[in-house]
Amino acid sequence: MQFKAICTDIDGTLLNSDRDLSPRLKAIVKNIPESIPLILASSRMPDAMRHLQRDLGRSAEPLICYNGGYVIDGEGHVLDSVEISFPIVQSIFALCQGEEIHLSLFRGEHWYEEKEDYWSNREIRNTKVQPTWIPLRKLLDDWESQHLGAHKIMCMGESNLINWLFGELHLNFGDQLHLYRSKDTYIEIAPKKISKASALKLVLEKKFDFGMGEVIAFGDNYNDIDLIQSVGWGVAVANGRAELKAVCKELTLHHKEDGVAASLEKYFG
Repeated sequence: MQFKAICTDIDGTLLNSDRDLSPRLKAIVKNIPESIPLILASSRMPDAMRHLQRDLGRSAEPLICYNGGYVIDGEGHVLDSVEISFPIVQSIFALCQGEEIHLSLFRGEHWYEEKEDYWSNREIRNTKVQPTWIPLRKLLDDWESQHLGAHKIMCMGESNLINWLFGELHLNFGDQLHLYRSKDTYIEIAPKKISKASALKLVLEKKFDFGMGEVIAFGDNYNDIDLIQSVGWGVAVANGRAELKAVCKELTLHHKEDGVAASLEKYFG
């Protein structure tokens, strides 16, 4: 089986137990011809993905950021940008006020944090990116005056509070937002009309001369289901959600056991 491109999720899929790229993975990627693009598709912001591209020797590849809400080509040009509208951002901010819920806002190349605490420090460690520190109320005033929205909102806190917030968001904005529960203490929020699959299709149409049927893709979570279903060969890691495993064409090893590297060795080794 021959593929013309590779597309992969990052957290829980590509990274090992140290939240890093394994030597085994880097070795097989080095042996894959550069004519076969390796496209990262994640809920992460661009800079939280670029250092991984550099480590893989693939800095000139497109990036699918914020689960498809912000798509850039290998030269830094924005191919697509879909935001959560300002009124919804403001409503989510208001819901979190007075509750012990940590709110992070993302727009384009920037990650905005109001205070340094357990949650912000955890994300700094995990992503190797520093946020812009700013009072979020001031930031929202600036966005309102410029009619700007967010590409992603992340809410973090104790599981009972996050369960409550998830219910409120689903009730009020379920038809407008994707609500991802990567952990019971997290909600990642994105516009309803975007997906990793639609973003990859756009990248292929704009930059390459082949379609989704010639792509192998890897994932682990709910936000990878459409991607895994839409490509020619969708692969789930062993730690993936049951719903993802049900639609994949191949099940590889756990991400802590180099599942992506094992599959790449099989097809490109």
